[in-house]
Amino acid sequence: MSQSTFEDDDLFDEAADDIRSDVEERLDAVANALPDGDAIWSVEADNTLGVLNSLRSALDVDDAAEDLREAKKWYAMGKRAEVFEDSDDLEARIETLDGVLTDVEEAHEQASGLASTVPELRGALDEASDASETGDSGESESDEESDEADADEGEAEAVE
Repeated sequence: MSQSTFEDDDLFDEAADDIRSDVEERLDAVANALPDGDAIWSVEADNTLGVLNSLRSALDVDDAAEDLREAKKWYAMGKRAEVFEDSDDLEARIETLDGVLTDVEEAHEQASGLASTVPELRGALDEASDASETGDSGESESDEESDEADADEGEAEAVE
């Protein structure tokens, strides 16, 4: 073999090591961005909204999705180029982190949705409670007249 072939092989091996290292570093970044189980289980808050906001913050995984995408990209390239002697461990770790990250992102979206819905719901419930306490059914006189006309019309149709 010529000297350049040895150098090419060394460069290829070095590139393979770099690719594996990059994939592993990205996967480590994803794993580090995931919240600790206690962070989403135990929160201190005075009310439901505080709990939801704490949960939403705990479930924020920053740039973990981008790191996972980069890891998948370099893993796919390395696998196609057949640079990994053993890639099963990387593939299993990618699948595991992908599943957990998907679950965390879905939970974050749900917590965010509830955090925006709960104040609206509270306002609607408070308004309904206030209306029932004051005896106001929430209908105006024209609504009442319309309801009476609909009832009279319904009675007329039932008689026919």
